[in-house]
Amino acid sequence: MRVRVKICGVTRVEDALAAAAAGADAIGLVFVEKSPRYVRLEQARAIAAALPPFITTVGLFVDASADRIREVLGEVPLDLIQFHGRETPEDCQQLGYPYIKVVRMVPGVDLHAEAQHYEQAAGLLLDAYDPQIAGGTGATFDWTQVPPDLGKPVILAGGLTPENVARAIRAVRPYAVDVSSGVEQSKGIKDAAKIAAFIRNAQYS
Repeated sequence: MRVRVKICGVTRVEDALAAAAAGADAIGLVFVEKSPRYVRLEQARAIAAALPPFITTVGLFVDASADRIREVLGEVPLDLIQFHGRETPEDCQQLGYPYIKVVRMVPGVDLHAEAQHYEQAAGLLLDAYDPQIAGGTGATFDWTQVPPDLGKPVILAGGLTPENVARAIRAVRPYAVDVSSGVEQSKGIKDAAKIAAFIRNAQYS
């Protein structure tokens, strides 16, 4: 099965178009103000409008209020919500919108329990744990922690780069991989050559 690729933390139209041209399946827009990859609504609208068909637009939120998420949904045509904080299943489901839930790979995390807890999620995104940063840490985690029988699509994130993505895919066999800092020239600014290399190496892993 082909592994899907999401390019996250996109802040510019040209980066979104570079991701699309390289074969990305999804792009991620970060609606977290303290993030260096935060996009204002007008930026997000422009990026979403520029994308060609059949690319999923994902909106990333960290412990946002339902009103804030509704505000974004009213302005930006998102296909999927990514909950990246401490949201409960009830928090995630209250908007009636398709979503994926991020699980930070803290020591001893029980992924089978998390998959049952968030049974309505379209998938689980597994990210490296940092007590200070919710995401985009640039750090990997121990891929052997991921069981092969979660019964839910796994989106692998955390410190992926063009150099290690093929190895990560061989180790985990995820449904998809997610990259942000690993394809940047600076925080929030993507590198088209790195995006292309990442997707190429993911496809030929």
